[in-house]
Parts: sequence; C-alpha cells; structure tokens
Amino acid sequence: MTYSGTPNNNDLSEYTAMNDVKQLIHTVPKAELHMHIEGSLEPEMMFQLAQRNGIALPYADVDAIRKAYQFDCLQDFLDVYYQGMSVLVNEPDFYDLTWAYLQRCKAQNVVHTEIFFDPQGHTERGIAFDTVIRGISRALADGQSELGISSHLILCFLRHLDQRSAQETLDQAEPYLHLIAGVGLDSSEVGHPPSKFTEVFDRAGGLGLKRVAHAGEEGPPEYVWEALDLLHIDRIDHGNRSLEDRTLVRRIAESGIALTVCPLSNLRLAVVPDLARHPIREMLNAGLKATVNSDDPAYFGGYVNENYNALVDALNLSQREIIELVINGFEASFLDDARKQQHIQAVRGCA
Repeated sequence: MTYSGTPNNNDLSEYTAMNDVKQLIHTVPKAELHMHIEGSLEPEMMFQLAQRNGIALPYADVDAIRKAYQFDCLQDFLDVYYQGMSVLVNEPDFYDLTWAYLQRCKAQNVVHTEIFFDPQGHTERGIAFDTVIRGISRALADGQSELGISSHLILCFLRHLDQRSAQETLDQAEPYLHLIAGVGLDSSEVGHPPSKFTEVFDRAGGLGLKRVAHAGEEGPPEYVWEALDLLHIDRIDHGNRSLEDRTLVRRIAESGIALTVCPLSNLRLAVVPDLARHPIREMLNAGLKATVNSDDPAYFGGYVNENYNALVDALNLSQREIIELVINGFEASFLDDARKQQHIQAVRGCA
C-alpha cells in the first residue's frame, strides 16, 4: 500500500492493521512443506560455486543471472533451473546450499522444513547419489543441532523422465532410507500425468515412505484425481486447479489432505495473473487445508515470509487467516502428533 500526502484515519487504521499482521508473520513459528533445495540457489552462490568448481556460466555477472530469472511459464523456469544445477558438483556444494537455506529459515522463524531434492538432476550429469544426499543430510543434521530446525527430506522423481529412471533412483536411495521421509513428483507437469509413475509410488509406499506429488499447477484437475487415486499421496503440491472441479474440492476437503500452495511461484509462472486473484482465500473458505510455501525462492523472489507478506498486500489477509494457514502447515507436516501439537500451541500463543 502506497500513500501520497497525509493519510486519513481510515488509511492509518488499515496501514496499522497490515503492519500488525506482518509483525505476526515475522514472529510466529512456521513450517515449510514445499521447497526445492536446488531452487534456493541464489545468484551469488551460483557464481561462488562456479568459481570453486571451475565451471563456466553463460552469464557475465550476478545481475545477468537475475535478468534471466524472468519466466513466462513453468518450462521457461525449468530451463534456467536445470542450468543452475551445473555448479553443484561436490558434497560441500550441497552442504553449503542447504545450510544457506536453513540460515534463512532461522531468520524467518521457520522451525520445521520438509525439503525436496531432485537426485536425477544430478545423477544424469554424473554426480553420485551419495554425494548429493550426504551433503544435504549433513546440513540438515547441523540445522537441528545448531539452529533448532527440524526437517524431513523428500526425494522427488522428475516426471519428464520415464518410470524406469525413477525406479533406478529409488534403487540408489534404498541404502539411505533412514535419511528420507518420502517421495515426490515434480518437473514439467503437462503431458506427464501421475499415472505414469504408479508402480514406483506403490513401491515407495511399501518401503514406508510418505508420498506427495505436484498436481494441478499447470496440469488439469484430472491429474489431481490420479495423484489421489493412483499414487495414494499424503499431500497435494500446488493443487490450484482443483478448484475447477467442485466434486474434487469436496473430496479434498472431506479427506483433510493438505495443499502446499506457493503464491509467488504461482505469480512468476503465470499460474495466476495477479496475486489479487490468488485463490488461497477461496481454498480456506472451501474448507481446504491450504499452506504457504516458497517453492523455488531464489528464482521467484521470496522465502516463506515474503510469500505471506505478498498475500497480505494483495488480499489483505487477516490475523485469523494467517494463524489458520500457519497451523495448517504444522498439521500437514510429517512430524509426529506430539511435536505437531507443541508447535500449534506455540502458534496460538502468538495470536
């Protein structure tokens, strides 16, 4: 909200209320359930790692990278995203990437995070699975011991690759299942329905892993149905287009399954034309367990608090709605019930 001249009493009241909500966002403990660790690669770190590993980037400087972060659709973003991965080569690279994200969590009072990683994006270019998971998991362990941030790690399959590649990735993951809480499905959605990965998700469930999937971001509501009925997912990642199907909305609401919504991502990838038209309030009003997350924050202009603040600016969300969204994040997490309740009580204490 921008003021020119002297604001009237109504303007002051609205401005004060908005500031109060943003202060709540800053101070309340939060969970994040939808964040791709490779998507937290800031331009400065990309340059640093490129120099460390002797990798030539097609950008002259950090400003040139930031200018490249302009996207018209999901595929435009993915092209730059996979190019950025090239600087991640050695275990310390994955550690440093993850540690930088955890420090941002600490600054924004994110006390629990469930992060995605894309092993195929690394193994396809010759980086060992072991290198990737050891670097990430070592940082997550330090995040718990040094920063007090709990975490779960979710292995995502790239849906533009075939199921055989996903099965091979799960083979590689089996010795590390003690470090992995679940599997997910990401990358180019349109043309790659969840039904393509039924067998590997069944296998993951048999191994005791939680299951989530990107569905209904660019893909149709039918993809959400498939993710629910064929992949037996525990959470829906994105899920915006579920709202096009009233029967599906009722099903999701009655089941209590959560949607991990990413507002700034939705704006940058043209899932919504304007945040003022973002459906998150509609989701809450329909009884859906929506949560707020950052997706690929280095590329989309903000981490968790920036996503909450953007919604407040665009939709004037109330303190009650913010508390509901934050509690949804903990309820939808893969924490045990005792830890969930501990965090939820802390959230209510901030209201």
